[in-house]
Amino acid sequence: MNWLPFRSKTPVVSVIRLQGAIGAGRAGLDDAGTAAMIEKAFRRGKPAAVAIEVNSPGGSPVQSALIAARIRRLSEEKNIPVIAFVEDVAASGGYWLATAADEILVDRGSIMGSIGVISAGFGAHQFLERQGIERRVHTAGESKSFLDPFRPEKPEDVARLERWLEEMHGYFIDHVKSRRGAKLAEDPSLFTGEIWIGEKAVEKGLADGIGHLVPTLKSRYGDKVRLRRYAKRKPLLARFGSALAGDLLGAVEDRAAFARFGL
Repeated sequence: MNWLPFRSKTPVVSVIRLQGAIGAGRAGLDDAGTAAMIEKAFRRGKPAAVAIEVNSPGGSPVQSALIAARIRRLSEEKNIPVIAFVEDVAASGGYWLATAADEILVDRGSIMGSIGVISAGFGAHQFLERQGIERRVHTAGESKSFLDPFRPEKPEDVARLERWLEEMHGYFIDHVKSRRGAKLAEDPSLFTGEIWIGEKAVEKGLADGIGHLVPTLKSRYGDKVRLRRYAKRKPLLARFGSALAGDLLGAVEDRAAFARFGL
């Protein structure tokens, strides 16, 4: 049967690249922007596997969950295994993406974990007072004004935010446990926001082993395995330079997110 022109003679592995901070809009990864490439990776032909290259410091928990859920749904519908290859970092939401895979392989220097939730902001009310500027806010509904950076912090606002963060953290923990199960080490520090590097991440059960994409896929599917790559496409105007300001701002935000891990 190998002489038939429509019969594939070598296995094909689809490769999806998930690079950057996670969040709707600008240069970030989000479900709307990655949906097309993920769908094509699973539906084009019959790949032997789908590999995801993850290099993300995290970001929006909801967008992380949506992207990972799409990968899981297609993997189960098409009965196609998914292997994640972590590059510099898969932290926080980036680790959520990695858990969409059936197997997670890392480099010895990969940064993993940061299973926690963070909210950061600023307060400028004292600056306004020194400048003689008065902040005026009028609301209908006692909870409408929340953590206004130009007004003093309210204890009840902080308590509400901490409750939200705890709820989201619990959701994150439940997801990781559901995906990694008995592979996870019995270590209370796993869900404190701590990070681990390479082999330590494997010891903790956050990853399954050390491995790089090309040699791993060749060892499993043969030296002639074909890699069919998919990446997030830029909008048409951005490709012609018409969205330069937005791209620049997105790049700055992306750079700041990676810098939190010394990258």
